[in-house]
Amino acid sequence: MPDRFPDPREEDIMAGDRRISRPDASLPDWEVPDTAYRPIPIVWFTGALITELLTLTLISAALASQSGWFTIALASLATGAIGMWTWERGMKHAARGWQVATVLMLAAQLAFVCIGAGERI
Repeated sequence: MPDRFPDPREEDIMAGDRRISRPDASLPDWEVPDTAYRPIPIVWFTGALITELLTLTLISAALASQSGWFTIALASLATGAIGMWTWERGMKHAARGWQVATVLMLAAQLAFVCIGAGERI
């Protein structure tokens, strides 16, 4: 046992080969205090993709015996709501390419539902 504990203000404190404290900071070396979680557009895009895929699948399955117009109307409302949710999550601040890709993806999935429901009109 050492006869004294190291003073973190004066010397590094080591835990094996890891430095857990150093004189110029009170945080361990793996801690980065000036960072924050910043979601990236692909997270919003993927969230919208999966949410719309599941929602439109459920709508199509649940309304398979109903009028095609009702299916298209409900799918359009759901797509609009998912689009607004995605924009509010942060897509409005994303690059133009991500915004265009998101709109195209939402429109393409809605188009598939419209094509499928079109035979019931």
